[in-house]
Amino acid sequence: MKKLFLIPGILLCIAAQSQTLSPVEKKIVAAVNERLVYAEEMLKESVNINSGSLNVAGVKQVGDLFAKEFEKAGMKPEWVSLPDSLRRAGHLVATRKGKKGKKLFLIGHLDTVFEPDMPPNPYRRLNDSTATGQGVNDMKGGDVIVIIALQALQSLGLLEDAHIVAYFTGDEEKSGRPTSVSRKDFIERAQTCDVALGFEGASGLRNVATGRRGSSDWSLQVKAKTGHSAGIFTPNAGYGAIYEAARILTSFREELSTEKYLTFNPGIILGGSEMSYDAKKAKGEALGKTNIISPEVMVNGDLRFLTEQQKNEAREKMRAITQRNLTGTTATIRFSDGIPAMEPTAGNDEIRKVVSDVTEAMGLGPTIAGDPGSRGAGDISYVAKYLSGVDGMGASGRGAHAPGETINLKEFPILIQRAALVIYRLIHN
Repeated sequence: MKKLFLIPGILLCIAAQSQTLSPVEKKIVAAVNERLVYAEEMLKESVNINSGSLNVAGVKQVGDLFAKEFEKAGMKPEWVSLPDSLRRAGHLVATRKGKKGKKLFLIGHLDTVFEPDMPPNPYRRLNDSTATGQGVNDMKGGDVIVIIALQALQSLGLLEDAHIVAYFTGDEEKSGRPTSVSRKDFIERAQTCDVALGFEGASGLRNVATGRRGSSDWSLQVKAKTGHSAGIFTPNAGYGAIYEAARILTSFREELSTEKYLTFNPGIILGGSEMSYDAKKAKGEALGKTNIISPEVMVNGDLRFLTEQQKNEAREKMRAITQRNLTGTTATIRFSDGIPAMEPTAGNDEIRKVVSDVTEAMGLGPTIAGDPGSRGAGDISYVAKYLSGVDGMGASGRGAHAPGETINLKEFPILIQRAALVIYRLIHN
């Protein structure tokens, strides 16, 4: 296991640090490096606990593991329960109160997309620089980065009088609804802080997210006259629900699909002479004969956007398209909010500059803002309008949300160092 941290590239990076980091910051790097073998052991243990969003017991078990580790960092852990009606485990919060520097809100999540009925994928080394496992980079790797960074700083007495809230949600991948309940405590605690750091997956060593797209849902219902197919297209019979649904979806694509950062995906469509749909299972059945004009179609989809203005303008255009009905048809579209957007702001860019100063001091070069369109929605978006921050401070790897998800073990130590140094500078500068 120890050979993970003897990669030449890592040693070169550490050598570069000695030229530019302050004496205290050199000690932080050393304190991180002393914990790297332990970091992988913690990562392995957490990955080998199934914590799919709906696996309440598994999520709590990961929370128990990390709670003990937060205590070693001088943090006070607690469990935030959710109402039974939400069918979610709840959240792990670890805090310490102080008055020095920026008040920090550190974001992680305990759950993964991999439920117990999916094929298992325990933690496994593929080679010296890569490991696989369920949630290994999304985002148990990011959680471990937070914990090890805090433990390293605590060992040097550098968290004294710091104000930190580390909030690991238990349902990021499939949030309990309504989110006004499942994210109430999350938002309230964020509002006591100045800066948010999200530890979702990193896109390399010099890239953070200053913006993330939001997501919402839409549901289209189309009704039409039914009758014998021989009469279709006539003024009396009209066009049927399937043609009207096809017109609406095609118009969505033609009129809105070229707008930057805006996407809308129809995830399921059902139509015919009879149909039924189970919203909880996102599953339905349809029956139709070719000689019957379809009287009904339903379509469910998502809408992703970078700003609230972009979301609202897209919804208005979609409503207008929906109302241009073909003969003999009617259609309605309904929207429901999901995760808001994390809009790129000047405040977020100031935090990016702090990260960039750290990576330059580490000899890695400047940190840039990643493309907001490359990321989906995340927990940091719920609090982005209350405080400045960046996301993408977590582990790097490939294949998140898919079998065979991996973590880049070569970059893992550097990303822990980066996190510890950023937290230190925000507290002490």
